[in-house]
Amino acid sequence: MPGTVRLTMAQALVRYLAAQRTEIDGHVLPLFAGVWAIFGHGNVSAMGEALYACRETLPTWRAHNEQAMAHAAIAFAKASRRQRMMACTTSIGPGATNMVTAAAVAHVNRLPVLLLPGDVFANRRPDPVLQQIEDFGDPTITANDCLRPVSRYWDRITRPEQILSCLPRALSVLTDPAECGPVTLALCQDVQAEAYDFPKTFFEPRVHRLRRAGPDPDELRSAVECLRQSRKPLIIAGGGVHYSDGTAALKDFAGRHGVPVAETQAGKGALPWNDPAAVGSIGVTGSSAANELAREADLILAVGTRLQDFTTASRSLFQNPAMRLVQLNAAAFDASKHGALPLVCDARRGLEELGAALAGWAAPADWTARARDLARHWNETVDRATAPGNAPLPSDAQVLGAVNRQAGPDAVVVCAAGGLPGELHKLWRTERPGGYHLEYGYSCMGYEIAGGLGVKMALPDREVFVLVGDGSYLMMNSEIATSVMLGRKLTVVVLDNCGFGCINRLQQSCGGAPFNNLLADAEHERLVPIDFAAHAASLGALSEKVSGIGELAQALERARSADRTCVIVIETDPLATTTEGGAWWDVAVPEESARAEVRAARDRYVAALEKQRI
Repeated sequence: MPGTVRLTMAQALVRYLAAQRTEIDGHVLPLFAGVWAIFGHGNVSAMGEALYACRETLPTWRAHNEQAMAHAAIAFAKASRRQRMMACTTSIGPGATNMVTAAAVAHVNRLPVLLLPGDVFANRRPDPVLQQIEDFGDPTITANDCLRPVSRYWDRITRPEQILSCLPRALSVLTDPAECGPVTLALCQDVQAEAYDFPKTFFEPRVHRLRRAGPDPDELRSAVECLRQSRKPLIIAGGGVHYSDGTAALKDFAGRHGVPVAETQAGKGALPWNDPAAVGSIGVTGSSAANELAREADLILAVGTRLQDFTTASRSLFQNPAMRLVQLNAAAFDASKHGALPLVCDARRGLEELGAALAGWAAPADWTARARDLARHWNETVDRATAPGNAPLPSDAQVLGAVNRQAGPDAVVVCAAGGLPGELHKLWRTERPGGYHLEYGYSCMGYEIAGGLGVKMALPDREVFVLVGDGSYLMMNSEIATSVMLGRKLTVVVLDNCGFGCINRLQQSCGGAPFNNLLADAEHERLVPIDFAAHAASLGALSEKVSGIGELAQALERARSADRTCVIVIETDPLATTTEGGAWWDVAVPEESARAEVRAARDRYVAALEKQRI
């Protein structure tokens, strides 16, 4: 047929992905950097053949775990400021459902990843096929329906020509600042192999550019009026500042108007830690400076953040009765939260237009001076907390301090769950955007090492340091082998506190007895020390176990010149944590208990509830 090309559905899908482009800072690059694939009977034949034919233009990488490869893809997209991405293909059954957790990570964090799990036969002739889940009342249900609630867009391809409409829609979601999130296209395995005469125009290269929506004039006027009336304004910078490439605009706005800036986990690094406007992290894991300012503020300008409970201290942080909230966000869904005055627009463009409209206005000088004084005192606290000590086991803060000093200004730190994110949010110092990479929207244990691999693939010229607890390491460590195989060097520091130290501390703060978190407190017949260094070496990494901060610094220096991934193991104190800073977090305590400790914790909890603003 003139103007068409006959391809299988899988071939057409791969060719379409390879034709997508993105423009970043004037450079046109492939939108999809590649495809992660673990093959099985549901995708090895048709998708495998299609990817093989396109391997020079759309690289395919092999991973060891489907969840981990999706984490790597998500981390790549985050480190690429959502302007580049990856796809992941699996077989049906466990290969597909292994990606559900990763899809939730992407969904919560508003990050793009294209998931391409195999599915059952559309024609149903061989049903039930291997790994097929059968719903007794609905034969259209498959394991891939698990991905529906954690996908921003979901479709099942039962005819080859369906991709003519679904792929453009999928790309519109993946590249839209407001809709951005995971897309799942469940690919029936017989349909993958079926051919169709596709229009050649479908495969013409298309360049995607970051959409920068401007603010509504009325919303902008209202926001300007609120700021001009304020006496104690505070900016909360979220991940949207990074995704809009708005860090320079934020720095200019804060400096020009004298407004202090606090940062969420996703927003950290929006300003250099030593910028005059920077007051550190905010919320449950916040600095004393940012949290004190937040309690007093009469105007909060939240930029690119959904203000989750860790940021707002479970809605208890903002205590000024006159406080007004302006939510500047690309997504109207987020901009209207918490009873805010919405300002729906791109973060960079919104800050620029706000700044222009506020010409000649600045926060009162005494407020700006107070913020700088509080920040100076907080930085002295950071110095003390991260300095080497004399205790038998170092704290997490002392370990991250040693890594921070060794890493240098261009490095990237990667972490995800447990106690480390809290210490990093408070204490890690970063000078360049992108230097702080935390997955804390979903707080997903197991993200760390795979995420570090994705970051290294996105930022090959920057050193990547992964900080991971022993609990997360045991959950997912397989991509150490992948990093060695692909030549993407990581420096992984394993902090071994013999269990889930963070949740052990939370358990006790809620009045609970130490139970089932530290290995020693869990049911056991014998406790055998785990040799993490030997395990990492078996995966191909260079590894060693060190004792104390001095030995850690020496090991980090050796890792700097290594030719492959290095894993450094250090034992840490499971009870020590930085008590300075921080704020309350709503973790419900039982109303009834035979234990006095729980009853006392319940009394504290009820008192804290009085500070929540609904």
